[in-house]
Amino acid sequence: MPVRYAVLSVLALAGAIAAPSAFAQNAPNCPAMRKINVGVSVAPPNVVHTSPYVAKALGFFAKRCIDANIVQFEGGQSQTSAVAAAQGTAIVSVSDVSIGRGLKVQQIWGLAPRMPQAYMVQEGITSAAQLKGKHLSATGGGVGGFNWRMGREVLKSAGMTEADAQFIPSPTAGRLPGLIANQIDGVALHPEDVFLAKQQKPSLNNLVQLVELMPLYMFNAYGASTEWIARDRALLRDTVAAMIEANRAIYREKDKVIPIIMEATTKPREAVEFAWKDETDNCVWSVNTGFDEKRTQWSIDNSVSNGDIAADKKPSVEQVANIKLAEEALALAGGRVTIGKCTE
Repeated sequence: MPVRYAVLSVLALAGAIAAPSAFAQNAPNCPAMRKINVGVSVAPPNVVHTSPYVAKALGFFAKRCIDANIVQFEGGQSQTSAVAAAQGTAIVSVSDVSIGRGLKVQQIWGLAPRMPQAYMVQEGITSAAQLKGKHLSATGGGVGGFNWRMGREVLKSAGMTEADAQFIPSPTAGRLPGLIANQIDGVALHPEDVFLAKQQKPSLNNLVQLVELMPLYMFNAYGASTEWIARDRALLRDTVAAMIEANRAIYREKDKVIPIIMEATTKPREAVEFAWKDETDNCVWSVNTGFDEKRTQWSIDNSVSNGDIAADKKPSVEQVANIKLAEEALALAGGRVTIGKCTE
């Protein structure tokens, strides 16, 4: 199927993923509801990806006259996600690598600056060196996708390269079943899946928390095409403001957000509550713009050193992250706050 038609098919199905909220149908003082497609990186989403669902369910989009349609993609670095970003049909997770390779997009808000995942491995594997020759996950985009890159980083910590292991591609939904069934030996799992994995197979090991391996890696930032930013900055600004409010509600209003997150992820309450605590305790979700120039610069430098971006194509922080637009959205959301120890 040509990529253009694949994207259109994804968008056409998105209405079945998230029905319009009562708030969107009855938004006050709106001459017209402005439509926007908001992408999430995994189908179904992980807990960390559910900010748009919270913004929709709690009416943060609607109060800004936004009718948000939530679209699920098969991996943040998937081809359909990249095409949606480039064509301006959805805001999606955008990386410095895509920008360095010529995609005309910019990051506009850091949904989750810090990685929440653990690199989970089979019983008996206690060091990265023992992954030599093993089967590692390449879900969510195959070679070049997030799990492939994280596996490469774990191998690097033991002086190895991606050639020292076998990477197995599969849909993102196959991460947990593949580990349980011994089809793969290592995979990056989100906290709710770590909880479920240990429940089903207690012998599994947490080899490393990825944020400890790469504390300055920029995990998840929403982006939009540069043409879209120039054409309708106000819509993008207001959409980000609504999701900033959603992230703050996730920290502050657990009882309201847990049922929303359960419905979006289709995960049981105990797994969702485990992930919620892990991610709020560790400041995974942003509470402000989600941007830090040092984090963005480190991520760019890491991508160049890995060969993901050619040295002569290395983008600047300003080319990757539209921090000014994020700050405009932050001002609409009431300005900078600190929640617990969380400041980004």
